Amino acid sequence: MKVTLVYDNTLYRKDLLSDWGFSCYIEIENTPRILFDTGASGTILLHNIEKLGIDPAAIDIIAISHAHWDHTGGLRELLKVNRCASLYLPASFRPVLPDRKIVEVEEPIEITANVFSTGELMGIEQSLVVKTDAGLVVIAGCSHPGVGPILKAASSYGKVSTLIGGLHGFREFDLLKDVHSVCACHCTQYQKEIKKLYPDKWLDGGAGKVIDI
Repeated sequence: MKVTLVYDNTLYRKDLLSDWGFSCYIEIENTPRILFDTGASGTILLHNIEKLGIDPAAIDIIAISHAHWDHTGGLRELLKVNRCASLYLPASFRPVLPDRKIVEVEEPIEITANVFSTGELMGIEQSLVVKTDAGLVVIAGCSHPGVGPILKAASSYGKVSTLIGGLHGFREFDLLKDVHSVCACHCTQYQKEIKKLYPDKWLDGGAGKVIDI
């Protein structure tokens, strides 16, 4: 499994563009290609996708964590060049997108083989859960429902190994003690504290970062 940070507040690769928002591209062997969130700007999203060598027309599934602009802003521009992707949107996000296959996510569901949604926790946000041989990989947009509830929902599928995404004001650092690795990016307010407490678990983020699991 490979997760590429496409859109983030900071840069890992200097030939990309940074901006407030989040998006990542998920590649799993013999599994449809997934884009999770679309950042704030379609222009920046498509620029970074092109530089990363990703074909936007070949994305099979687009999943949106929640309705905030910094996670949905690139969606319409992306859909102009992608005519086939299935959309997995939280039930509270209801854009007008004619002629597109949309799955409204409210309860936990299997999106494709070994890829699940936590469901729309607290009516706010869904996170992705991917089963791998190394354990569960949890990908969050902003963690508005709280990291604890997200990890609890994910743990119904097994043991969480890796946490990637925005953690907002998360400070319950003990929740990470049994996680193998964490890439806390985008809106995470306490990155320095997490890195200091768990230097062996910490993965630097930034647009262009590739995480192989």
